[in-house]
Amino acid sequence: MDSLEFENKGRLFQSRSRSGGQMGDRTSQHFPLQGAIQSEDALSVQWYHAANSKSKIADALKSSADMIEADVLLRGHNPKEPIMAHPPDTDSDITLHDWLKEVSMSEKGIKLDFKSLQAVAPSITLLEKFRGHLHGPVWINADILPGPGGGATDLDPVSFLKAVGSGLPGSVLSLGWTTNWERGAENPGYSWEMVREMEEVCRPLKQPVTFPVRAALLPQSFLQMQWLLQQSSSYSLTVWTGQADEWKVEDLLPYRQNIDKSRIYYDLLESQYTTLWKLPC
Repeated sequence: MDSLEFENKGRLFQSRSRSGGQMGDRTSQHFPLQGAIQSEDALSVQWYHAANSKSKIADALKSSADMIEADVLLRGHNPKEPIMAHPPDTDSDITLHDWLKEVSMSEKGIKLDFKSLQAVAPSITLLEKFRGHLHGPVWINADILPGPGGGATDLDPVSFLKAVGSGLPGSVLSLGWTTNWERGAENPGYSWEMVREMEEVCRPLKQPVTFPVRAALLPQSFLQMQWLLQQSSSYSLTVWTGQADEWKVEDLLPYRQNIDKSRIYYDLLESQYTTLWKLPC
């Protein structure tokens, strides 16, 4: 594929996201457009995690994944610039600048997960410079509110959203809750207070918003999540799971059967993907 075709496809994704004012997330529509997946069922979107090194991003770009997730920190020593690392790491063999340069050679989407407020503003500046060269969806992720079993977040929602700003046309804000899950305990779901607080934070936003939600906590949270999605067509869910979480894939059937399939992404283990695909919905 030549550079002009790449550039045209990048512009098409951005124009589809901008048209008509505030609109829903176009990620599930983008990949069928590119021929990567065969439907607008967001279950089709595949993920690559923790691409926080030169070797990992190289592997991710060669993989069949549609979206590449990585963590962004500010380097712990000079030069203090955004790097790809997850706490407790404070350094990396690849900066965000070089990481974005690698991704710009592909059509894959990206999800940048922020763990500290200090890294946000300089990272957004870099993203603004690269946005015209990124041909897939751009997601900006952070946990901004306490959720079921979760503690206080290090990222104040007002400060985080101010640092992100209203730039990056076509980008998706991935805004979640801190959570915890314990084996043998009665783990609560997402309460009405939690979803209403999140909706109040997100109501003024112009960008599409996806809410990362923990699969093990969803069976008891269907009404809350259904209500949250009803508040705006620009909202979606991204269902994720902890490696040690115990839950039944069948518990996701109410979501598959009653909510538009283009509005729920599933970031699950491979065996869970396979089972979910086979369930009647």
